[in-house]
Amino acid sequence: MTRPRIVQVVAALGVAVLLAPLIASCSGDADEGANQGAGEGEPAPGVTDTTVVVGTHHPLTGPAAAGYASISAATSAYFAYLNDNGGVNGRSIEYIVKDDGYNPATTQSVVRELVLEDRVFAVLNGLGTAPHSAVLDFLDENEVPDLFVASGSPIFNQPEKYPWTFGFNADYTAEAKALATYAQEQHPGATACLLGQDDDLGEDFGTGLRSVLGDDGLASEQSYTTSNPDVSAQVAAMKQAGCEVVFLAAINAFSALAVGTAAKLGYQPQWLSSSVGGDYGTVSQYLGENAALLEGFVSANYLPSHFSETDEWTTLFRQINDEYNDGAPFDGNTVYGMSVGYLFAEALANAGGTPTRQGIVDAVTSGDLRGNGVVPLALSTSNNGAYQGVQVTVVAGGVQEYVGDPYTAEQGDGPVAPYTGGPVALEDDGVPTS
Repeated sequence: MTRPRIVQVVAALGVAVLLAPLIASCSGDADEGANQGAGEGEPAPGVTDTTVVVGTHHPLTGPAAAGYASISAATSAYFAYLNDNGGVNGRSIEYIVKDDGYNPATTQSVVRELVLEDRVFAVLNGLGTAPHSAVLDFLDENEVPDLFVASGSPIFNQPEKYPWTFGFNADYTAEAKALATYAQEQHPGATACLLGQDDDLGEDFGTGLRSVLGDDGLASEQSYTTSNPDVSAQVAAMKQAGCEVVFLAAINAFSALAVGTAAKLGYQPQWLSSSVGGDYGTVSQYLGENAALLEGFVSANYLPSHFSETDEWTTLFRQINDEYNDGAPFDGNTVYGMSVGYLFAEALANAGGTPTRQGIVDAVTSGDLRGNGVVPLALSTSNNGAYQGVQVTVVAGGVQEYVGDPYTAEQGDGPVAPYTGGPVALEDDGVPTS
């Protein structure tokens, strides 16, 4: 089988600088050579008669690695399966993964390598709001398809400013609006608080909450930084404020930290988490023997549940994981990584027999892609975000399952509405065709 390759570029920087202020783009002009060979009638960079080369940056090391390093391995496993089944329009996908340690400065370095040295066709699923923000201008200036960023920040959904960039995750604001609506339905009149990361994740999530709960709907808004693994003061403040419902806009490690810290303080609110830090398998690993604290934990998701015994996507991904992913645990990150790979393959198939960079962007915005979510894709000529809705999950007996109907939420202050159209069905054994 043809296996994509993973390249590690390890950041030799401490935890304290991982979320340092964003560093300006390296160049005001497109770098010479980045788009050579992309002229009319000529092959696009990274494309041959038999292969398409794509690349990404992910935290394979550092404090974010424990929660997210398995995503790119799952994408790689899906591509290996795809390649063994004929690839896309006769081409195998070569996937280069470079480690940026979740550090924006290192992200700049490795993405420049991907574009200028490895000459990738596209960057796929670059992870993290702060790291990927540092390369937005560089990728746009060089007209590199910047596909399905691993973030729900609205910064990656700006069609007019960044026409080459497309988000993958559910929009943070839409996700918050859906969770706030669910909280109002299940816990009417409850006092609510927010613990959020001190970046776009926390800020955008808070905006979504307030659009549903009102400007005074949060009794306390607390933030944390990943450089300080102590949230005692924040949790104590929420307890003091009498918060019965606590929304979490946090990465997995800090979701676990918040739940564990609250337990030590004798505080047991109802937790409602963003999908970013709501994967039960990952959060429970952080909590270890205290994983029972997650009973009743509410989160959001928009992809097939890795716990499902009947979902066809989950069944396929579990089989791929067993055969191609070196015995890795099967969890929400696995489903996420393979879903990203599938959506890229679907876009590539729709880009035609001789794919170009503009051609795959046209395919993504065509409205013809279906993905594999529990809500429809929102991608269009005016929307560069993949998912604009979520479904609520609840942990019961150590199993994280969907409850009720999904919610869709329009951008900004748009309304939240239930979606009853059903999830996307599996077709062609997960191997897209044109």
